[in-house]
Amino acid sequence: MLRLPAYIKNAMSVRISLTLVSTMAFLLMASLAVMLHYSRKEVKEEALQTAVQTLDGAVRHIDNILLSVEQTTGNIYFGMRDQLDQPEMMLAYCNELWKSNPYIVGCAIAFKPYYFKDHEHFMAYAHNDSSGISHRPYADRKWYSDPMASGVPKWMKADSLITFCLPIPGENGSPVGVMGVDVSVGLFSKIVLAVKPSANSYCMLLAADGTFIVHPDSSRLSSQSVFLQDGKNDDPTVKEAAKSMVKGETDYRLIRKDGADYFVFYKPFQRTFVPGRSHEELGWSAGIIYPADDIFGDYNSLLYSVLLIALAGLLLLFVLSSTIIRRQLKPLMMLTESAQRIARGNYNDPIPMSHHHDELGRLQDNFQQMQQSLASHIGELEQLTATLQERGDELRKAYDQAQKADRMKTAFLHNMTNQMVGPAGAINKDVAALSASGHEADAQEMNRLTDDIQQNGNAITCLLNDLLHLSDEEEKKKGGPV
Repeated sequence: MLRLPAYIKNAMSVRISLTLVSTMAFLLMASLAVMLHYSRKEVKEEALQTAVQTLDGAVRHIDNILLSVEQTTGNIYFGMRDQLDQPEMMLAYCNELWKSNPYIVGCAIAFKPYYFKDHEHFMAYAHNDSSGISHRPYADRKWYSDPMASGVPKWMKADSLITFCLPIPGENGSPVGVMGVDVSVGLFSKIVLAVKPSANSYCMLLAADGTFIVHPDSSRLSSQSVFLQDGKNDDPTVKEAAKSMVKGETDYRLIRKDGADYFVFYKPFQRTFVPGRSHEELGWSAGIIYPADDIFGDYNSLLYSVLLIALAGLLLLFVLSSTIIRRQLKPLMMLTESAQRIARGNYNDPIPMSHHHDELGRLQDNFQQMQQSLASHIGELEQLTATLQERGDELRKAYDQAQKADRMKTAFLHNMTNQMVGPAGAINKDVAALSASGHEADAQEMNRLTDDIQQNGNAITCLLNDLLHLSDEEEKKKGGPV
């Protein structure tokens, strides 16, 4: 692993390839980032449009059912309003109302206390199990008490039923009774849950008080508010989305539920305007819980595929560029090897001819000329070195001979000096003896001393003449003046 940086540092083809791939990677990643950003945005917008269309379809379908029930109830009301004083007809109208519309699962017609003098409580009812007349108290039931107090028709939710409550006005316009028509929540559930934009998404219908009208989890279809769900909606984003839905807003939010990300798209339940229809606001809100994986699943798969292809492409580009660059730089590598051999002293090592006409080819030609010039100069230097060495040897021999001659001269002078010491000493002794004897010495002794002095002087003179003769010969050999 530690050799890799050194290899990259020493390999020009690798460095050039890495630079090229790095530049391409930067440009590619920047382009992919921009493209994927807008693609993700487009995917989310498409999911939003799909969710809105799905919600619109579900709302229209449910509203058509509500309108059908309202119209059926209104038709029965117009048929019975002239016979409100005939209690025996109320059960017949109940059965007719129940049977005339397939969405209705039950109905009841209840009147205020003692509306019929013989009965304090009077309610005709009909549903799948039974039908008949009931005289039990019902005044505390909301489907009856609220329309009696307000005098306007309204839809109300009670457990597993949605009830349309239509006040029955009397002669003075005040309500004298209420027609309650039940529609099963299960019917709405089938409609809402059948329309979903993806396999794991689901629709829901929320009432104005925050309770679920429709939800795939049947345990939540109770009077308990969405804001009080135990432990399942602890994430604050869920309750914030629920508050926005209850307010009747149209929006979408990212929520976190059970450790996963979801998008919730919601809008208020808007009823279709029909002349003569009650314009009461139900306060309902329809929403779609859309898992983020369903929205971005294909996008993420595409993203991973694109990144994998990009990485594979960059790797392939690196290999191809490195191979091509290495081939293009092969003459340079050959020149490097030749330069190394020349540096080791192989000046005549041949450099191959170049077949390229680019910068590398010209470099190889110039390097070849340089190598030839260098080899020529090296040859000349070697010849000059050999000549200098030869002359040095001659000078060394001459120097040795000069030193030898000098030593012989010194020995000769030393010998000559030693030879002159004896005669000079004898002359000095004879002169001293001659001086000491003065006039007292006889002629014979003086002649002897004089002869000795003359002989010794002649001996010294001969030695000096020999020395001068040798000096003259040396001067002649050197070519100097005699």
